[in-house]
Amino acid sequence: MRFNSFEFLIFLPVVFLLYWHIFRGRRWQNLLIVVVSYVFYGWWDWRFLFLIAATSLSSFGSGLLLERYENHPRWRKLISGSNIIFNLAILGTFKYYNFFVENLEALLRATMGYQLDWVTLNVVLPVGISFYTFQALSYTIDVYRKDVPVTRNVVEFFAFISFFPQLVAGPIERAKNLLPQFQRDRRFDYVQAVDGCRQMLWGFFKKVVVADTCALAVDMVWAAPGQYSSLALAVGAVLFSIQIYGDFSGYSDIAVGCARLFGIRLMQNFRYPYFATDIADFWRRWHISLMTWLRDYVYIPLGGNRRGARRTALNTVLVFLVSGLWHGAAWTFVLWGLYHAALMIALRRRRLSKTSTSERGSMRSLPAMAGTFALVTLGWMLFRAPSVSAFGLYLTQLFTAGGLLDYHSLTLGKTALLWSLVLLSAEWLNRHRPHALTLPSRGLFGHRTARWGLYYLLLALLLFCHGQQQAFIYFQF
Repeated sequence: MRFNSFEFLIFLPVVFLLYWHIFRGRRWQNLLIVVVSYVFYGWWDWRFLFLIAATSLSSFGSGLLLERYENHPRWRKLISGSNIIFNLAILGTFKYYNFFVENLEALLRATMGYQLDWVTLNVVLPVGISFYTFQALSYTIDVYRKDVPVTRNVVEFFAFISFFPQLVAGPIERAKNLLPQFQRDRRFDYVQAVDGCRQMLWGFFKKVVVADTCALAVDMVWAAPGQYSSLALAVGAVLFSIQIYGDFSGYSDIAVGCARLFGIRLMQNFRYPYFATDIADFWRRWHISLMTWLRDYVYIPLGGNRRGARRTALNTVLVFLVSGLWHGAAWTFVLWGLYHAALMIALRRRRLSKTSTSERGSMRSLPAMAGTFALVTLGWMLFRAPSVSAFGLYLTQLFTAGGLLDYHSLTLGKTALLWSLVLLSAEWLNRHRPHALTLPSRGLFGHRTARWGLYYLLLALLLFCHGQQQAFIYFQF
């Protein structure tokens, strides 16, 4: 079920009423969360439910076994390792099997002349499998490290894995933050619920009005890049940067706001990333839940930056290689990850990462922000490309096509640029607040009429000024 669907418009208020008025008490509320989350997830394909149930059961069971064999280090390694392999095998089969088989077959044919008749799998990639798999893995690893206690309540654990607001596109939560919230009683907080609605409204604006409008122009340009001028292609690249931000951060805003309606606090997944002053700052602000996951479970265990410059560079490459593959089984994602690894290594060598936090987010840092945005946008072109060759064609045309912007063919691009400017301006003015609709209590928005006028304006835009409805980009990951 998609957030931007009529079904969700009915689903959410019904679940809200049941949660607070019928299923009172922590145990009943947790059971309701599991049931409605499975309905939410199974709305795409009921067969997906077997996978998330298997992941949940194996991780829950591994926790119990780790507790049972607390004083047996070898058994603990075997238990945690087996669960990690099991879950990665599920992820690998559905997401990476065909990619590796096809590339291995091509390599053997090109180098040795072998023609292997290997079978590829005709499977549908389960929505959000990378998100809930990483969430489940973090629990097993944390229990093994004794960073979190084992939970013995299967309903609480299933609610932790399947909580519907963040199930299919994050944030990737940790057991340390989310699981305890299902282990204690929750009371309705009107102030938090209202602010959650505001954050959801802003998230819908970013997705429906900004991202979906940008998508129209972006898809048009990428469909035939050879037909457009350099300036048109540059506009298309910029608009995709805005599209993917509005799409993904919009989902996160909706998820975080929706969770607050049920008394649950999710972590912040975006912190105004396009106001970053260097590439390291960007990755501290973009998809925070994934990058902190990779830091804690990949980068630091590999040695982090404690083993010299060469080892640090290698660890950086491995982290971003995993990040690229996490996003998809394609060479474009692999190269996108390596591109960002190269930027991070170059930044470290130039020692530019020492920019003081107090200087960030000010007008004086605009040149650094513009340069960082340009580097990120170049990477997004590779991320968006359907193939490496398509990226090469787009990049070649970008720097060689010349000519002026074709306003006739990019009419929709004008509207997208306008909404992009509105988005960035609103977030710049509120860059020190949790989200752009956290309005100041003084000045114009200190008046109730002004605040509600803004809310109604955004609702009207959702109804009348949106692009063609599209699925969230990160559903495919």
